[in-house]
Amino acid sequence: MIRFNNDYSEVGHPRLLRRLLAMGSEQNAGYGQDSHSQAAAAWIRRLCEDPGVAVHFISGGTQTNLTVISAALRPHQGVLCAATGHIHTHETGSIEATGHAVLPLPAADGKITAAQIESYLLVHYQSSTAEHTVQPGMVYLSQPTELGTVYNLAELTAIADVCHCLGLYLFVDGARLAYALAAEGCDVTLPDLARLCDVFYMGGTKAGALFGEAVVISHPDLQRDFRYLMKQRGALLAKGFLLGIQFEELLQDGLYFELGRHGVRMAMQLQSALRSAGFSFLVDSPTNQQFVILPDTVLSRLADRFSFEYHQRIDAQCSAVRFCTSWATRPEDVQALVSAILSAAAENS
Repeated sequence: MIRFNNDYSEVGHPRLLRRLLAMGSEQNAGYGQDSHSQAAAAWIRRLCEDPGVAVHFISGGTQTNLTVISAALRPHQGVLCAATGHIHTHETGSIEATGHAVLPLPAADGKITAAQIESYLLVHYQSSTAEHTVQPGMVYLSQPTELGTVYNLAELTAIADVCHCLGLYLFVDGARLAYALAAEGCDVTLPDLARLCDVFYMGGTKAGALFGEAVVISHPDLQRDFRYLMKQRGALLAKGFLLGIQFEELLQDGLYFELGRHGVRMAMQLQSALRSAGFSFLVDSPTNQQFVILPDTVLSRLADRFSFEYHQRIDAQCSAVRFCTSWATRPEDVQALVSAILSAAAENS
């Protein structure tokens, strides 16, 4: 079985495995107070061109999202996001379980706009019974989105301006940030994220690490007592140095960014071959998630050899499915998938 259903099927990049194995008997301070976590955090500050950001390491994306969001919001507040947002569709009500509502906005391409956010806030505060409903306190974005699309700098700047004008925190989920930064035409950089967002994170789990996300906090109010809140949410890992070592290895010579570029190259090979063959895509994604529209007869022929994610029905004969490449995807596996699709389509034509 060749897996294209996600970007975290492999254990981790060999360099990280070798590094961890070599350091197996080394003693380190716990709970992220070790020298490797400090070095990794220093790398992130340099890459963000901001020595004032706070950096913390958390094991996974859902835990990161619920820790950050619950830390930022007061009890009567909720978080605005795209209707396709991960916190709304794939986290089993984890945000709601912290006592905060998720407030979804329509997003055909996975992205929401500054105008939508402003309109939502105006409607809320113009209501004579505003205090009877959940008050928006934060905006949650993903870069890239759940559909693989990417916010450009103008879009992100407009959203940041609205958030800061209206008193909303801006939080960017970067579980797949390595692939967004590598996407053709992406003009958003790490310094931009540090400057525009109150908090964002760089995902490691989906970019070559065994596990781990690096949370970058710019807003001073969110920096305060964040480790207390991590501990309360079970996110302060005793062996936190395992996270620090991995991010140190990923960042010290640009491996993180190269792995993102590789995943995108594989996705573009897949996209180019299928477009050339006449297949359509649900959205135009420049990242490692490709949503291809295929006849159900073709999909049934692929299931024995390839793993992929069903997304939605298009019509009586076709469905959109997601093929996800990664830092470890091999060119020959992409070619095998393309050949299988073309062969199945030819047989059913």
